[in-house]
Amino acid sequence: MPGTKRTSDDLMSQSPMVTNGTSPPHLSGSDNEAKKVKLEQSSANGPSRVVHIRSLPPDCTEADVVQLGLPYGKMSNVLLLKQKNQAFLEFLDEQAAVTMVSFHQQNPAQIRMRSVYVQFSNHKELKTDQANSFQNATAQAALQAASAVMGGPTEDGQKRTTLRIIVEHLVYPVGIEVLYQIFSKFGKVLKMIIFTKNNSFQALIQMSDPVAANAAKLSLDGQNIYNGCCTLRIDYSKLNNLNVKYNNDKSRDFTNPNLPSGDPGLDQAMPFGGPGSLVTPVVPGMGAAPLSAYGAANVVGGTPVYASNFSGNNSAQVSQMSSYGVPSPMGAARLMTLNAAAAAGNAVLLVSNLDEQKVTPDALFTLFGVYGDVHRVKILFNKKDNALVQMAEPHQAQLAIAHLDKVKVWGKSIRVTQSKHTLVQMPKEGQPQDAGLTKDFTNSPLHRFKRPGSKNCQNIFPPSTVLHLSNIPPNIEEDFITEAFQEHGQVKAFKFFPKDRKMALIQMASVDEAVTALIAMHNYPLSDTNHLRVSFSKSTI
Repeated sequence: MPGTKRTSDDLMSQSPMVTNGTSPPHLSGSDNEAKKVKLEQSSANGPSRVVHIRSLPPDCTEADVVQLGLPYGKMSNVLLLKQKNQAFLEFLDEQAAVTMVSFHQQNPAQIRMRSVYVQFSNHKELKTDQANSFQNATAQAALQAASAVMGGPTEDGQKRTTLRIIVEHLVYPVGIEVLYQIFSKFGKVLKMIIFTKNNSFQALIQMSDPVAANAAKLSLDGQNIYNGCCTLRIDYSKLNNLNVKYNNDKSRDFTNPNLPSGDPGLDQAMPFGGPGSLVTPVVPGMGAAPLSAYGAANVVGGTPVYASNFSGNNSAQVSQMSSYGVPSPMGAARLMTLNAAAAAGNAVLLVSNLDEQKVTPDALFTLFGVYGDVHRVKILFNKKDNALVQMAEPHQAQLAIAHLDKVKVWGKSIRVTQSKHTLVQMPKEGQPQDAGLTKDFTNSPLHRFKRPGSKNCQNIFPPSTVLHLSNIPPNIEEDFITEAFQEHGQVKAFKFFPKDRKMALIQMASVDEAVTALIAMHNYPLSDTNHLRVSFSKSTI
């Protein structure tokens, strides 16, 4: 029809012969002619077990294409057209192709960090000519590797369906909803139990079949749920079937929604479990505060969270974790409590019960900067024991609430809650009454989390009597440091790190004194080029 642009799939369907577009440099033109494929035309558009993938990166391989299809089912053929940056992927089962296309209509696929487009092909079947085809060999190698992974038994010869997950570097809360969103993209999740064992957050996840379990293990083992933290370590469990008695935030049987939730009184009294229970707080000091997960990239313009590149048994890269149903951890927050979800979109905090004689914008910047990058601080002019603190991102505000609410600062238990304001306004020029009560720290060089994946993300702890000191020059002795800290409280103990004297631990007499010392001593000049870095520690001396 004149004026109608044909898709590349339409163009290919005009001829039964299509060149692969990839060959080793030594092949002659006649060899090139020999490596052609025949495509069976479909009489109508619609679902097909052949999927057409467009806008591939130039360095894409057959293994990359197969990796993209791995979560959805077994594949029978793959054709990569490198010159056109396109590929065709054929599944054994049409339903697998339907699942893949449906999912990626809502969640754009990525290969090698480039967005690609997934749609049904006009062809019902993909047939390749095996004669002299270099590309067919690489395609079959990729398919055989995928088949071995998806159908391969465990070391004891059994094809297991239950996975054991350990989450390392647990900085942000991870619950059943977050894990379900991730693992359900590889197949049907039947049951799940989460618990804490040996001071580590763990989960047992029962998948519907060994193929789904294998695909999830292959793709997710070693990946970070959130940027720089919450790393998944996945192995097979020896349990074949999980015995789930309750549907609550600790266990879930997705095949039986009618299970009781357990003792609601117990759940309310101990939202994260308690002494003797399987589950303890996933982040020290979190307590029962409303929790949201990391960020709100798609909702409030935060920074997208990327999983690290996959470097396991398959050379293909795994795209960002959003491909597995976590476009940002805000999605997980929506599935948590309504209070947590409502609070997650706001990065502004209201801090009350401050000592108005001692509080300054810089002091609050330093204290709240332990849990995120503070952009603005406003001490209220008519009520100077109250302040607004604007964090860089909503998840940082939630961390500050969890760790600082009801903590003693300058002898008073402060309250930290979500503010109704979504932005801290700077005073207008020439407004005399502000008197330095509002300050913008957006471009401060003292931000701890400005670099993605910073180690600071893995070392966030609640206020404690022990402080971690770093950036100490070699000529500074213990006495110099302890004397400086004694101006802010009683020093109980001090210890340099044995293998690195740039770092040390110092213990104050109380948490209140440790908080005061952190506020006063962070960025303290030790030399012309060295300023002290202070944070809370989980260690003891």
